[in-house]
Amino acid sequence: MTEIRTPRLLLRRWHDDDLPAMAEINADPQVMRWIRDGSVRDLESTAESIERWEEEWDDEGFGIFAVELLASGELAGFTGLSVPGFLPEVLPAVEIGWRLGQQFWGQGYASEAAHATLEFALQDRGLDRVISIAQVGNDASENVMRKLGMVLDRETVDPASGRRLRVHSIDLTEFQA
Repeated sequence: MTEIRTPRLLLRRWHDDDLPAMAEINADPQVMRWIRDGSVRDLESTAESIERWEEEWDDEGFGIFAVELLASGELAGFTGLSVPGFLPEVLPAVEIGWRLGQQFWGQGYASEAAHATLEFALQDRGLDRVISIAQVGNDASENVMRKLGMVLDRETVDPASGRRLRVHSIDLTEFQA
């Protein structure tokens, strides 16, 4: 089982008892406002997402980690790697993404988890390039991207929602692990 420990976090595969906490995060309009069309997700769609993320681990050898706080055992949200099939123009590509509950914002958890995930992408999975995609206006996510050393690659539009997107990238041979 793939696990990564950082000073404050455990990045791990999903457990059945993670579903209620992740569903609560996905049901928060503030959390979801920058995700696809901004719609919240219910328990059933969250369960489907987790199932899809676990399948990606089996199919690709990477996927979305559950992010757990070491101090409390709370599920803070997720970070991880996925193939951004919703945006065909960037393929082939691997995207790093994250989503945390509001109570975990502004504490450096997203940057800490994403940095560890980039190390995993480079050192354990041998990827040479990773992208990250954010809607225009999602300054918090773009700040995390900059902290990771990612640079703006292009602006485009989400074909499903029509929302403007910025694609950032990093050449992992230049990433400071």
